[in-house]
Amino acid sequence: MIRICILPRATNTGGVASFQAKLTAGLNARGIQVCHRLDETSLDAVLLTSTTRHLPGLLRLRRQGIRIVQRLDGINWLHRRLHTGPRHYLRAEYGNRLLALLRSRVVTHIVYQSGFVRGWWAGRFGPERVPSVVIHNGVDLSAYTPDGPHERPAKTFRLLLVEGSLQGGYETGLATALGLAEQLAEKFPLELMVVGRLSPDLQATSQRKSRVPILWAGLVPRDHIPVLDRSAHLLYSADINAACPNSVIEALACGLPVAGFATGALPELVTGDSGRLVPYGGDPWKLDPPDLPTLAEAAAEILQNNERFRRSARQRAEEAFGLDKMVERYLDVLLG
Repeated sequence: MIRICILPRATNTGGVASFQAKLTAGLNARGIQVCHRLDETSLDAVLLTSTTRHLPGLLRLRRQGIRIVQRLDGINWLHRRLHTGPRHYLRAEYGNRLLALLRSRVVTHIVYQSGFVRGWWAGRFGPERVPSVVIHNGVDLSAYTPDGPHERPAKTFRLLLVEGSLQGGYETGLATALGLAEQLAEKFPLELMVVGRLSPDLQATSQRKSRVPILWAGLVPRDHIPVLDRSAHLLYSADINAACPNSVIEALACGLPVAGFATGALPELVTGDSGRLVPYGGDPWKLDPPDLPTLAEAAAEILQNNERFRRSARQRAEEAFGLDKMVERYLDVLLG
């Protein structure tokens, strides 16, 4: 039996955990066993999805001719622009340096989550020295689908924000979502639903200042995301310079169009009438104030033609983001 080790085992609710769960299910369906320890016998390949301290074990396996594949996300950067505390700053810098060390000295192959990520790493740490490929994230198109239970309101539009966390520098995403919702509410009856972890203080402050109704869903189980996506009219993708946001791909699969700024990997994901992306209006790397009026105009176009955009969103997911396609491409890199 083929055995692939995925390190480290993700235990949170973020994108890495979601990716590991999807890939593991796809590998198991093909009769491939997944483990999370390097001391397992008869390993055929190792996939690194984050930092790890098991450098001696990885180098030993590499000397044995076993492929060590690194899946690279974006580079930590918000800690250099926002005050997130000394502990968060040191952890972010340490993570960047360790990932760069693995990339340059340990792994045999690299998978970048997007072309944007590939260029980012090359610009910061130089070109890679091993074979590399871009593989976008995928989604189970039979689970994330426009068909199924939903609670989409009939008399108001629902703007959805889905982030694993709205803390540690990502609070600005909520502020922009609120600004977008308030501008749209000048034209349409509208409510904002927020999914993700955030502090009680931020929630209370946002609720007090907002001029639009806000539904606070908090963290939700992964299998409930399709219901939430089907229950909205538009997703706002808040992460600036995002590597390859799962929330966008999952929304498209559920027929939920996406609005956002044309930063990061979003131009690779949201094409045609699957949504609308607009120029940021300043320097996103400096967190300049974004061009909210232009974003609101684009979002209004989606709301006014919602059914057409919903069909195009699903079509885009079917063309590019099927889970089987993603799993097969990872197998090509892992097993050769």
